Amino acid sequence: MAQRYFMRLSYNGAPFHGWQSQPNAVSVQSVLEEGLSRVFRAPVKITGAGRTDTGVNAAMMVAHFDLETPHREIDARLMASLNSLVGKDIAVSSISPVHDDAHARFDATSRTYHYYTHGSKSPFLYTHSWQEPPQLDFDAMNECGRILLSVDDFTSFAKLHTDVKTNICKVTCAEWREIADGRHVFVITADRFLRNMVRAVVGTLVEVGRGKMDVDGFKKVVEAKDRCAAGTSMPPHPLFLQEITYPYEF
Repeated sequence: MAQRYFMRLSYNGAPFHGWQSQPNAVSVQSVLEEGLSRVFRAPVKITGAGRTDTGVNAAMMVAHFDLETPHREIDARLMASLNSLVGKDIAVSSISPVHDDAHARFDATSRTYHYYTHGSKSPFLYTHSWQEPPQLDFDAMNECGRILLSVDDFTSFAKLHTDVKTNICKVTCAEWREIADGRHVFVITADRFLRNMVRAVVGTLVEVGRGKMDVDGFKKVVEAKDRCAAGTSMPPHPLFLQEITYPYEF
């Protein structure tokens, strides 16, 4: 009887064309499946908790897979072998057996993303942070962030022509926080996210912070349910899938 496993991992998104496997491109999913198949000496297909876009990072991703012949012990030696096979830009931190119907995507109750920014030019931060323009109005940006807590339909922040059936999401946190002098992070938590949603939200909030849009204008963007009304999509490299929660431990 097959055994299902949950895997925790993190990755640097820069070398990959996103999470999902696709023809003629290197994805996180394809690299992991190849590594797992070699370690367990059998074909392994994985299902992730979500799909990050090209260049987006994950401080925490969860995926599940099944083994027709259960492995008695996922020991340190096996983990070291897997981490060697997947390369320096992916780190698998744990593999745990779970109940048969556990699902990495459908069982997740919330997901949190972080978007990092910095003020002064830095040769050390630019790979995973966006250099913000001077004097952004973070109070106004946070006022608009609080508006998102009462929004259901996020069509204005969704990538056009995708295959999702609904643009309904429940956001429970959307705020800018100062993490160091001149450095900030935008934290957003929801039950689900649409493709490109976080980068579109951040881009629109930056318009507010620059004074190019006021709070009423932001409300009109939300109400328009039109992606063309919102701000530009921000670069992917400062964006991290930070946390995924489940109703059980594993």
